[in-house]
Amino acid sequence: MPFHGGVDTTGKSPLLEWRQTEVSGRVASYGVGGAGPAIVFLHGWGLSGRTYKAALKRLLARGFQVWAPALPGFDGSRALAPGADDFVNYAQWINDFLDAVGLTEPVVLMGHSFGGGVAIQTAHDWPERVSGLVLINSIGGSAWRQDGSLTKSIAQRPLWDWGLHFPSDVLPLRQLRRVLPVVLEAAVPNVLRDPRAFWHAATIARHADLTGELQELKARRLPVVVLWGERDELVTRASFDALCESLGNPYAVTVEGSHSWLIADPDAFGEIITNVISVAMSARVAGVDAEFAEIADLAPTNGRTNAA
Repeated sequence: MPFHGGVDTTGKSPLLEWRQTEVSGRVASYGVGGAGPAIVFLHGWGLSGRTYKAALKRLLARGFQVWAPALPGFDGSRALAPGADDFVNYAQWINDFLDAVGLTEPVVLMGHSFGGGVAIQTAHDWPERVSGLVLINSIGGSAWRQDGSLTKSIAQRPLWDWGLHFPSDVLPLRQLRRVLPVVLEAAVPNVLRDPRAFWHAATIARHADLTGELQELKARRLPVVVLWGERDELVTRASFDALCESLGNPYAVTVEGSHSWLIADPDAFGEIITNVISVAMSARVAGVDAEFAEIADLAPTNGRTNAA
């Protein structure tokens, strides 16, 4: 497939192909498409890579190879064994998945929400697998909210508060027709297929404090970019700030939107991610650490960037 400047010039719209493999003897579903540098995208809780297909198509068209595994317990990937379904074992599963599909070179690992937590743990546990990390409205920050000088931890957040914000944050009226159908298309079959895995993953996400892992990634100087929708009340501003603080002031991109902004606005997602990865790859080729300072000049006009 010919490309010019990293963009598909054939006029055809590239697509993900949905396949199955075995990971440690268990069935695993995934999407793959494109040619070029590999991006492995990890979906949010209750969803699958199919939920993000409009956004991921933008990456295919810009000259990336995209892999979108369905995490264990979702979209046909068999759940992890009871008692082994924590972030460490999810990270082990990602390592085994990369082996199963023959990805031997380090990849850019990208995760949204719950997938961001899995991405953090994978980069921490399997550093040789990951050349860069992109966290999108990711869990993992230690804080829930800031009350004056008092910080309330993520562990203090009650279940009712998550439930209170979920409908208004994920499904605002102006994006209802775009987001609701694709979310329900994935979430309803997932909860019917394996309700234990569905709700246990939610429990893991609710208490996710990956401060130690984030600080270790900072010490290793792994290139990391953090993206966050400024109206997100599921992964709150306090959580976003805590995640960035643990990483040691990474380059952060704040965009217009809520928790599911990349589903609601796939064009903005494609533009931002392309710029992020282009800067990171250029830095690696030049043999220097990627600090992503140039991204401030590359951001789309509908978003804004800031050093968090």
